[in-house]
Amino acid sequence: MATAVDHRPQMSTEDFEELTAHAPETVTLEFLGGKIGVKAVPDGYHNAIMLWLLRRCIQARPDLDLWIEQSLQVEGYRKGRARVDGVLAPVDHYAVPEEWASPEGARMAVEVTSYDADTNRRARVEKPAAYAEAGIPLYLLIDRDSCESVVHSEPEGGKYRMIHSYPFGADFSLPGLGIALATEDLKRYGR
Repeated sequence: MATAVDHRPQMSTEDFEELTAHAPETVTLEFLGGKIGVKAVPDGYHNAIMLWLLRRCIQARPDLDLWIEQSLQVEGYRKGRARVDGVLAPVDHYAVPEEWASPEGARMAVEVTSYDADTNRRARVEKPAAYAEAGIPLYLLIDRDSCESVVHSEPEGGKYRMIHSYPFGADFSLPGLGIALATEDLKRYGR
């Protein structure tokens, strides 16, 4: 017997933004696929990975900033709201008064997996779809469970057409950015 799936959003985007405006500082909420999610608090290894990537991006591309914990409007029609671990964009691009910034101008979204129950759904399914729909050229998932970096590129029709995985320790370049990553250091931060 098939069950019906309810695709209606839990609330409007405006109601979600109102909710987040009054949420305690210790709670980080996202709104993807019409559903509210709680983003896990990053651990020390998560932060170390983001700092590792920040250093490499700034060294290779001083014209770009890696904005940590950037709030973005994502998905079709900018209805979703994501707290992205990192967004690579031109210097000062997100120096704006709005909390939920447009994804226009973003060159890459970055997520580092956390060890919570919904990591698979959010980091590996919902977020790539949301970032592709928003037209962000690259999505880099640093997956601590599988100990690999997964590069999604060529967004089209709400999906990334190209997906390449590299085990921690491999060297690779981010397409179209001129940023080479030697990932030997990431071996210390996986499972």
